Order: sequence, then structure tokens, then C-alpha cells
Amino acid sequence: MDKQFMNKLKGLVGQTIVKIEYLSPKDSKKFYGWNYQPCEIHLSNGVILTPSCDDEGNNAGAIFTNIDGLATIPVERNLLKQKANNRKENNAKI
Repeated sequence: MDKQFMNKLKGLVGQTIVKIEYLSPKDSKKFYGWNYQPCEIHLSNGVILTPSCDDEGNNAGAIFTNIDGLATIPVERNLLKQKANNRKENNAKI
């Protein structure tokens, strides 16, 4: 990793976690195009850490921990409730 990248990472040191919450299915789809919802970590400096399953951001990712009894913070798998395709259904009934 280059020096500039490592300096940015060091900027996370000492920050305080101010909020932890799962993205809603709607926001996960809207912001990232994901079907799953990650647990986001909000820091005191405004940074939001959003786990991804890979570097390309193909879907939400879990977080592995060394916390006793919480080895993994999983992704939520709540599918976005999509409205039924009323046009197709209505056209079929006509």
C-alpha cells in the first residue's frame, strides 16, 4: 500500500463509534445496488464504514470480530419488497 493510502487509514485511529445500524433494503439497493444490507459503522469524524463482500462492491459484507459470542456481524438478507407488476397482472385480467 502506498504512503498516502496508509496515512488515510491512520486517520481512523482514535475515532469514536457513534452509531451502528443496518442499512434498510431500500437504501442498500439505492446507494449500492445491493440485495443484502450491511451493518454500517458511523465514526465521530463523520466517516461511515460500510462492509462490502469484495473490493469491487458487488454486495454487502459481513464483519468478523474477536468479540466473545459475536464472531461475525452478519449481513441482513431482507429482500426489497417490490411492488407487483400491476400492468402485467392487470393486462392479463383484461
